[in-house]
Amino acid sequence: MQTTLSEKSRHLQRAAEAESILRSCVHCGFCNATCPTYQLLGDELDGPRGRIYLIKQVLEGHEVSARTQQHLDRCLSCRNCETTCPSGVDYHNLLDIGRAVVDDATPRSSGQRLLRQGLRTVLPHASLFKTLLKIGEWLRPLLPPTLQLKLARHITPAKPRPSPTHARRMLMLEGCVQPSLSPNTNAATARVLDRLGISITPISLAGCCGAIDYHLDAQQTGLQRARRNIDAWWPAIENGAQAIVQTASGCGAFIKDYGHLLAHDPAYAVKAARVSALSKDLVEILQAEPLEQRVRAHHDQRLAFHCPCTLQHALKLGGAVESVLTRLGFHLTAVPDSHLCCGSAGTYSITQPELSRQLRDNKINALESGSPSVIVTANIGCQVHLDSAGRTPVRHWIEVVEESLHAQDSP
Repeated sequence: MQTTLSEKSRHLQRAAEAESILRSCVHCGFCNATCPTYQLLGDELDGPRGRIYLIKQVLEGHEVSARTQQHLDRCLSCRNCETTCPSGVDYHNLLDIGRAVVDDATPRSSGQRLLRQGLRTVLPHASLFKTLLKIGEWLRPLLPPTLQLKLARHITPAKPRPSPTHARRMLMLEGCVQPSLSPNTNAATARVLDRLGISITPISLAGCCGAIDYHLDAQQTGLQRARRNIDAWWPAIENGAQAIVQTASGCGAFIKDYGHLLAHDPAYAVKAARVSALSKDLVEILQAEPLEQRVRAHHDQRLAFHCPCTLQHALKLGGAVESVLTRLGFHLTAVPDSHLCCGSAGTYSITQPELSRQLRDNKINALESGSPSVIVTANIGCQVHLDSAGRTPVRHWIEVVEESLHAQDSP
């Protein structure tokens, strides 16, 4: 696509990157065929091709409007279009660049600013979120139905974790909301890895991955969180930690981008690239381990696996969890249109509730089409969002695997 950046845009730090991405797009429109918002709304400007054109106009100096911002806000950042695109357009990075320029030029309403600031204040802080969640549980009967749906139906308490005693050591990002909404996920992960001779070294100083701030109009705050995590992990990395395990693919996708996003930071570029290289989704660790020796699957239990967009489109691990579960003997039901987003998309279910709800209901219908007894997934956002429908229970897949461990086995 022919592009001529405005003089102002040429001074952006990522101007060359934006121009390169724009020029790689041939405007074929294949991306619209797999774009969830385009399928719902049928508007060219609510598909990747239209959004790319809007960003092109903005970077070429055309007027920015609230409607431009609205069309960019409606994007789920699911990256399905990147999987579909025959030209390899790096859409999500272009979207981040475009959103920053648009948000700088178009002030949001006071209500939107308050909502986004509130989300950035609460969600990245695990202790504050936990406190507010407990208050919400106490007040559940008094809350509006929309807020009641945001509270988990059932929270499985975390069982004790093993002490780190193995020579093979890995780190794990605990996450922001997952310790409160699904506390047993990380604990189950630690126990499964312990059975395989891998210890998780706790790093209490590592906090939110930075994705929440980065995608809610505060990119520099998000990058600062990334730097703090790098600093927290670095001593353990230098001491031989083999990987940084992610149990939430949304966090994993953002950490994989640390190296790219901090490439221009002379103090962190090398370290960020190293952290991105060490970051592994849980399935990347387990697919290479002899799980069959430790797991006895319930062959009569029917599972439907929801593959998060961040797992299949960002991390390119579509089919990996399904392969592990099938290998272990679990019965997986077929899921139509498994490439489509469930509508969670970080905070999208809060900032775009109507579109998010439509996508959730479509996804639940697809997941339930094979009559599973439980739905499993690999991302806390998807897990809570799908479970909010109040239908088939939704859990993290590692909990199902851990429940099938031979009780008599030992590492």
